[in-house]
Amino acid sequence: MEELEIAKKAIQRDEQAFLQLMQEHKAALYRTAYAFLKSEHEAVEAMQEVTFRAYQKIHTVKEPKYIKTWLIRIMINYCQTQLKKNKRFISTDALQVQVYDENSSYLEIEEAISSLSEKEQQLIYMKYYQESKIKEIAVLENIPEGTVKSRLHKALKSLRSFLSEKGGADHV
Repeated sequence: MEELEIAKKAIQRDEQAFLQLMQEHKAALYRTAYAFLKSEHEAVEAMQEVTFRAYQKIHTVKEPKYIKTWLIRIMINYCQTQLKKNKRFISTDALQVQVYDENSSYLEIEEAISSLSEKEQQLIYMKYYQESKIKEIAVLENIPEGTVKSRLHKALKSLRSFLSEKGGADHV
């Protein structure tokens, strides 16, 4: 069965379709949770909580074609809440590979990303770690695609500026 058909059935409260949907997206959801929480235990706990929350609210999904995006948004929201509760910061380890430049050290990159606002970090994460399309990010953030592009551009410009001040990357 095609993913769109599975999503439509899951939205109509078909339990088998919901379970199949969660099975198909569990790897992406786990990667998202682990990237934010940096703990296997917490990532597994996040998976359980997000599965429960998604099941409760799946009937509210308006666009079945964005079901993966919707699930990831629930995961991101959950992780951010957990991080605030734990007074921890978003880990940027997963982003290092995406913006690494041979002239910048790992710590400089991490410091540069953590210097961004939480929203900018989120956009960088979604675009370069999750490899989400601009349109998907726009739907997730409920903002126009042009706004996503300009915010990403601003975030990357900030990264470049931060790294060049540190003597690191010229091009992120």
